[in-house]
Amino acid sequence: MTDTNPGTASAPAPATADDRHLRVLSTTDLAGIDISLADVVETVEGAYRTLDAGLSDNPRKLTVKPTDGHSVSYAMLGRDGSRDVVAVKTSYKHGLDKGREEQHYYTALTLYDDATGLPVAMMDCSRIGSLRTPAVSALLARELAAPAARSALVIGTGTQGRLALPFLLTTLPDLDRLMLSGTHPEGIAAVRERLRAHFPDRDVELVTDLKAAAADADVIVATAGGHTPAAVEAGWLRPGALAVLVGHGLAPSTLHEADRVIATSEAQMNVTGTDMADADGGLPPVDGEFPAVLAGRSRGRTGADERIFAYNSGLVVTDIALGHRFAQLALAQGLGTEVALWA
Repeated sequence: MTDTNPGTASAPAPATADDRHLRVLSTTDLAGIDISLADVVETVEGAYRTLDAGLSDNPRKLTVKPTDGHSVSYAMLGRDGSRDVVAVKTSYKHGLDKGREEQHYYTALTLYDDATGLPVAMMDCSRIGSLRTPAVSALLARELAAPAARSALVIGTGTQGRLALPFLLTTLPDLDRLMLSGTHPEGIAAVRERLRAHFPDRDVELVTDLKAAAADADVIVATAGGHTPAAVEAGWLRPGALAVLVGHGLAPSTLHEADRVIATSEAQMNVTGTDMADADGGLPPVDGEFPAVLAGRSRGRTGADERIFAYNSGLVVTDIALGHRFAQLALAQGLGTEVALWA
């Protein structure tokens, strides 16, 4: 574990010049911004440490879902105390009852400078999420994987699966066997392309026997979509294995039979992790929350042979920190469009 200093934010992003305009950063604006994986990991880690230090606020997310389950919406409000930034994130996904190509997903983050009271920017949050989530999984792996961990298995080839391995190699550079379980050819190709873009000398092994692959993996990151047939059972895991749940791909037994359970937020796991409930609809209590583990106030792994289940639920403070970092870079380059929203 590293020290308990929450760190300090880099220089603040320039706020909008007045209280009538809002700088809008589009998907295209953000796509061209160059940011290293290490920068993302450091920014996300800093957000956790600031939260644990009591400097930030991360209220429980609000959720709206129709009875037939065809869509889901989230609203998240938070404050980053080290950056003096308040933000609101919204997320809406439609077509959960359809295939991936028929689904619609929209997410946005609006940042306000809490020192000046002026808006900083409103941005598409899709790239923020696509980087933040695998960075969190990589931090979980760094803190919770067994000391001799050398193999990793990623389940799923969607947005979260495509950067899972590059981020894992950023925090666990000694991994020497990389495995992938996926069925979509374009997704598999994208995983390989992203891996080689960041680590040109590395490749991933496509596995078809999930049970055998899980038995060989020190770290498993499950990122698959809701329609996946993949479901790793607790009995398949080797001693000392770490199983990180991001989306789907792990059976409930990996949670209920784990030696230790760590969550980024127990409250959010109880809201968004209901598909992992037992026959009575219950979830086990967590042994520790990840911000406290990072800060050294709570124990993560306590034994080399422990099988650990980690629940990666996005905390808005990590979106705020990474969104603010992108705003810094974007506004320094003059990107975005000024909208007279309040004129």
